[in-house]
Amino acid sequence: MGETARMIPLLRACHLQPTLAVTAITTALAISAGRGSGSIWVALAALSGQFSVGWSNDYLDRDRDHLAGRVDKPIVSGGVSARSVGIAAVIAAVTCIPLSMLSGWRAGSIHLAAVAVAWAYNGWLKLTVASGVPFTLAFGALPAFVTLGLPEHLWPPWWATVAAALMGAAAHFVNTLPDFDDDAATGVRGLSHRIGPRASLFLGGMFMTGATVVLALAGPSGPTLLGSILIGTAMAAVLAVVVAGLTGHLRAAWSLTLCAAALNVAVIIASGESLAV
Repeated sequence: MGETARMIPLLRACHLQPTLAVTAITTALAISAGRGSGSIWVALAALSGQFSVGWSNDYLDRDRDHLAGRVDKPIVSGGVSARSVGIAAVIAAVTCIPLSMLSGWRAGSIHLAAVAVAWAYNGWLKLTVASGVPFTLAFGALPAFVTLGLPEHLWPPWWATVAAALMGAAAHFVNTLPDFDDDAATGVRGLSHRIGPRASLFLGGMFMTGATVVLALAGPSGPTLLGSILIGTAMAAVLAVVVAGLTGHLRAAWSLTLCAAALNVAVIIASGESLAV
């Protein structure tokens, strides 16, 4: 029981909600694309990569979190030591290398580059006007990680890459909203902080809407009835994101953004077509 109690704060430090969401989305795309049993390696690579990104984020932000009094953070509350989180981040990153390469060097290199970009965000880019670039690139790389691992080493269709990149951009702008005041107090000056919370919420909604529109108009041809319903539901989820943000429910807005992204991926899967076309 004691060991379990010690593991819970460590898991919380990895940003478990987006970690599981990104892993599930990537795995679903792999299954849809026909990766078969190779989808297991995709899932494990995505999970280890997301673990490393989440843990490195909390480790590198530990001083800022202390200054902001973020007792919701396990390191600040004393639930887990900074050293343990740092070691976990390194172990996860190292584990991600062979797991990614099990999909082949092409796909593996793409995924490792996406993870490296996410680490760059944690270490430096989140403080700059280019803070949205890592999210855009990392999410945009996910379809290629999936399709380049197929025997034919195919690149994904352009609409899949564009839609994924737009979802990444949306995630960046909405993700910063709950921590806006704490970030501002500790010197974080990413793009979203420079343009303000209202503009960030607006852009987040616009980018996620753009992703849905791309899938509806340029994505898999001839959407099924289920696909059409999912597109409408995704649009409703984006509206809910904006409403939640405007009414001060910022963490709910973030959760709804992840739901909207999952619905967009479901549109691809419901179409019955593979990414590898």
